[in-house]
Amino acid sequence: MPHVTTSLLLAAETAAADAPAGQNLLKFITGGGPIGYLIVFLSVAAVALVVIEFVQLRRVNLIPPPKVEALRGMLANGQAASALEFCLLPANDCYLTRILAPALQRYQRSAFGAFEMKNALEESGAEETARLFRTLDAIGVIGAVAPLLGLLGTVQGMIGAFDTVATSGANNPGYYGDLASNISIALITTFQGLVVAIPCVSLYTFFRNRIDGLAAEAGLVCEDLMVALEGGGAGTRR
Repeated sequence: MPHVTTSLLLAAETAAADAPAGQNLLKFITGGGPIGYLIVFLSVAAVALVVIEFVQLRRVNLIPPPKVEALRGMLANGQAASALEFCLLPANDCYLTRILAPALQRYQRSAFGAFEMKNALEESGAEETARLFRTLDAIGVIGAVAPLLGLLGTVQGMIGAFDTVATSGANNPGYYGDLASNISIALITTFQGLVVAIPCVSLYTFFRNRIDGLAAEAGLVCEDLMVALEGGGAGTRR
């Protein structure tokens, strides 16, 4: 067995020395077999999802300052109906307006006014925040599945390695090559799974914290708009 291990190490070192750097890198992408290709596909999907989240989870998109100022001006003048129409316009659709629109509807329909509006803000805010969290689920799933696929590839490669040991003699010219190839698959898929999983799990946590921060900021903005509405007197309730 020591002789087999030494021969495998020497073969691997010789191959690594002779192969160009580009080929070594390509081997980490293509050397994992079908399971490795699936992990690569998941990595591409993860990159696309991360880019989308970086674009979406920006304050300028979720709580646009121009829309905040427009709503503050209408509510300060008691124009609750106009503010509701503003929120319902497709062109003004964003995280803030989706939270504020149900609250303004409740405000106009209820005799309790601001009290009902506060309850509606809490409900719609929780719903819209949960919606943002749900968009992260795909990244979280990839981060959880990738290392499992890597482990599956490892098991597959080790099964192939033991099959080679069991069915081929050490004197077989292709013995060491087949054995090294199966062990390579086992290690490459593990490497691929970890390379995909570590950034996905880290970014998943980062985005969740970012959503929490933006949700808290949106809550403060909504409270400020409520104060502006109360200061504007009895709003228009049609």
